[in-house]
Amino acid sequence: MRTLVVDDEPLAVERLQVICAGIEDIVLVGTASDGHAALRLMEALSPDLVLLDISMPGLDGMSLARRLEGRPSRPAIVFCTAFDTFAVEAFAVSAIDYLLKPVTTERLARAVAKVLEARSAPPAPEPPPATAWMQDLWAPSGSEMVRIPVTRIDHIEAERDYMRLHLGKRSYLIHQTIAELERKLDPDLFIRLHRSSIVRRDFIASLRHDGRGTWQAVLADGAAVAIGRTYLPAARALIGRPDAQRR
Repeated sequence: MRTLVVDDEPLAVERLQVICAGIEDIVLVGTASDGHAALRLMEALSPDLVLLDISMPGLDGMSLARRLEGRPSRPAIVFCTAFDTFAVEAFAVSAIDYLLKPVTTERLARAVAKVLEARSAPPAPEPPPATAWMQDLWAPSGSEMVRIPVTRIDHIEAERDYMRLHLGKRSYLIHQTIAELERKLDPDLFIRLHRSSIVRRDFIASLRHDGRGTWQAVLADGAAVAIGRTYLPAARALIGRPDAQRR
């Protein structure tokens, strides 16, 4: 694939040049240090793939990706960035992959394989009707961002400015507030039980109390989550007893 590298850091460009030289499916046709220069080179070189930084002077990487949307000969985009906070926005502009710096040969080769697979795939079927609720989250995992369908999340707990997503024996940290997540998650699937916890409704095995007004939700994996007084009526409604303050 004819590939264009767009990054304002000379050392980052050099690193990608070296890595690209070792991947047989890539032919490097040019480099650009900002979005405007990249647009001019795209017109002249018609690349198949753009390795794109996000933070650049002038026209940044995300703005450049938006400008390319809808073009019939739009190149595939793989973001190569030091920031893990733009993953959701990156995939909203149809990026194929999102790599965290320092990019490795193995990781870039996997991204290139994704691009080749996407180019050879048959046209995608019409997407289902859009929903108002979040369907998935992107979380950093080592040098990559992984997509997590919300239906796989068992429960969420706050850790200062981060949220820990629990999926079976694995967990991921994302940089969002619990209030933001609560607004975005389908309330038919998730319930907030405490100022620091949200739980998938069907992952709650039972509710218990100590006889003195303190309640907990026992989860399917055996863990117990405290239920805050503010959220107790909604939790009690799960068992048809919203009159939480009577006991």
